[in-house]
Amino acid sequence: MERRKFIKTATVTGAGVAAATIAAPAIAQSRKEMVIVSAWPRDFPGLGISAQRFAKRVTEVSNGAIQTKYFAAGERVGAFDSFDEVASGNAQAYIAAEYYWKGKHPAFAFFTAVPFGMTTIEWNAWIKFMGGQQLWDELSAGFGLKALPVGATGTQMAGWFNKEINSADDLKGLKMRIPGLGGDVMAKLGASPVSLPGGQIYENLVSGAIDATEWVGPYNDYFLKFYEAAKYYYYPGFHEPGGGVSLGMNAKWWSDLSKWEQSVITVCAMEEHAAQYEEAQARNGEYLARLVNDHGVQLKQLSEDVYDAFGEASAAVYDETRQHSAMANKVTDAFMKSMREVGSWQKIAEIAFSNERNRVLDI
Repeated sequence: MERRKFIKTATVTGAGVAAATIAAPAIAQSRKEMVIVSAWPRDFPGLGISAQRFAKRVTEVSNGAIQTKYFAAGERVGAFDSFDEVASGNAQAYIAAEYYWKGKHPAFAFFTAVPFGMTTIEWNAWIKFMGGQQLWDELSAGFGLKALPVGATGTQMAGWFNKEINSADDLKGLKMRIPGLGGDVMAKLGASPVSLPGGQIYENLVSGAIDATEWVGPYNDYFLKFYEAAKYYYYPGFHEPGGGVSLGMNAKWWSDLSKWEQSVITVCAMEEHAAQYEEAQARNGEYLARLVNDHGVQLKQLSEDVYDAFGEASAAVYDETRQHSAMANKVTDAFMKSMREVGSWQKIAEIAFSNERNRVLDI
């Protein structure tokens, strides 16, 4: 077979997914340019490297038919300007967290992560098999966008604090970098949530402009050196139990692509969505040990009393979210229904097994 009629094998990671070869159309395609703007700094461990890996992979898997041009945060537009850059058609795609666009519509938060929400495995089930992608499409279409999952961090840490958090009262007056609905919850408890791009967190924490920050987990956090300004590292994070990073594309540009071109981008996004999550699981344990053993970080668990306070405040935030609009109510209800269905199974499956395994093996 002539080489030009086929593209390289695309290896799709994830349980039960075999290596796939996507055949190129017999008729030569005109090359398409895909400008990608990102919310992450260049060469940012974890999130940034994942985005760059995706961009490179699209060109590779398409055998050059789709030429990607990747711009990290600040290289073309600011991290939080990427939504408008793509919606306007100035760029073809962004890679970011959808909850950054909560101010445009609160329902976007459900397509990253929400307080007491789904883990990554649960969220994947909702997106792929329980109507989540269709709701995402409906929401995004109102802004001229089409979105796909392109990364996941798994359950995140509660964050870095410059003082101990022994009760909900310790949150009052706290200036904390925390976006999304999680930030709204913190505000209910008397904290002052601040939304900052990843590249600006360290300087604000060191200067004292903020007292605390959440980011991701040990692997991603280690390289930002938060431990130089805050020694208390709390778990688990109520605000981001899982979910995903998004590839948001200009809807007109997406609809003008051939089915083959759409398939290439979708396959590469699925591959990277799995890879980023798996990489975080592989690295977090190692980097947590480094933080504790090499840098004197104090690992602490939030108390049940603090978690109960988070729960009460989260219920109030969800009520307010529902009241925003019919779409917000629709997404919230669908998310909660699916979470209860999947969660009831997880409780007697992976969660029950993991708890018993760890008890027996003393992990």
